[in-house]
Amino acid sequence: MIKVNKLYVKRIVSIIAMTGVVFSTTGCSYKIKSANLMKNVKASVVEKKELDENFIKQTANFSVKLFRESAKENESSMISPVSVMMALSMTANGADTGTKKEMEQLLAGGGSIDELNEYLYAYKNQLPSDSDNRLSLANAIWFRDDKDQLKVESDFLQKNANYYGAEAYESPFDKTTVDDINQWVKDHTDGMIDNMVDRINKDSIMYLLNAVVFDAKWENPYTKNDVNSGEFSAWDGTIRSVDMMTSDESMYLDDGTATGIIKNYKGGQYSFVALLPNEGTNVNGYLESLTGEHLLSVIENAQSTTVVTRIPKFSYNYTIKMNDALIELGLQTAFDSDAADFSKLGSSSDGNIYIGEVLHKSYISVDELGTKAGAVTKVEMVTESAMVTGYEVFLNRPFVYAIIDNNTKLPLFLGTVMDIN
Repeated sequence: MIKVNKLYVKRIVSIIAMTGVVFSTTGCSYKIKSANLMKNVKASVVEKKELDENFIKQTANFSVKLFRESAKENESSMISPVSVMMALSMTANGADTGTKKEMEQLLAGGGSIDELNEYLYAYKNQLPSDSDNRLSLANAIWFRDDKDQLKVESDFLQKNANYYGAEAYESPFDKTTVDDINQWVKDHTDGMIDNMVDRINKDSIMYLLNAVVFDAKWENPYTKNDVNSGEFSAWDGTIRSVDMMTSDESMYLDDGTATGIIKNYKGGQYSFVALLPNEGTNVNGYLESLTGEHLLSVIENAQSTTVVTRIPKFSYNYTIKMNDALIELGLQTAFDSDAADFSKLGSSSDGNIYIGEVLHKSYISVDELGTKAGAVTKVEMVTESAMVTGYEVFLNRPFVYAIIDNNTKLPLFLGTVMDIN
């Protein structure tokens, strides 16, 4: 909370994460007017950690906890945990003392930020991206161009260049900066999100941005005959007329309280996972008991079988201010104008630096063309068992979904569909 009896103004850092899941590729071109601070900062060769079981479990638990705190009870929600984690980890490179410890506890399970940098560098670089499955991650930092107020530590810039490939700009924080940020956002989300900043707070000194775009096709696209009219019962009982896509899938999920499917994207590198809570259990109740390790276990224990599946076509935008969710998860001092310690980020003559806002915007569209990710490794593991038939998963009421990479099974995106308009 900003103390009104202070004679100086606290300086605000805003963290913005953007997510897009799409099914078509568009061109990307822009010209930023702000000064490029990275023109003299070259990324160094850095160590990367092997993606061990501890990192995967910790990241899965963070992902599910963050989604549980961020999801709105009666609204379709979606976040990209990897997007938020990278944006916060970039910020954590500027943290010290108690603020650093809190960020290390939340993001790395008590491990060091330096180790987390290495893990995330390795994780980002093992995520496949090609013409059939495009995953684009981009990071940028905007600083207020006022050297009398803000002095940025060179080590902060260097670490974020090394591990996150971050762009960094110096800008007057006027309308030019608003236009630059919004243009950068538009270009790095293929135009799905084009208005991230309306105006800049006079106390803001820095914006950290992370953009993630996923563009993939189903391994087996739906034909015209596979798409028919159907009904979806929304969270409040309203019956919606929707387009339902019908297919036979081969990976069945059942954890006792929900059933679901894994549907592959072209090339088998990514997958769409859907979980439908059993009758009598709603999505919110299911999420309350869900953990990251449990989600990994459900996916790992998928059963090879024939599953008649019906998935509704859907698309929606989602915006969430994550301050309360992150405070609830343990980031207490980072948002406190007095207690925050971001002295390794830089210093301001006007007062202490703290996080003012963590804003996450996302967009998803699922249709007959797809978004693809395959459970190839898991299929190979279970193909020795006999094929069981007779399962059905009809996603005709609220459900939980994830888009995972099949190497780690970690969710790149987590969402719910509560209604379809």
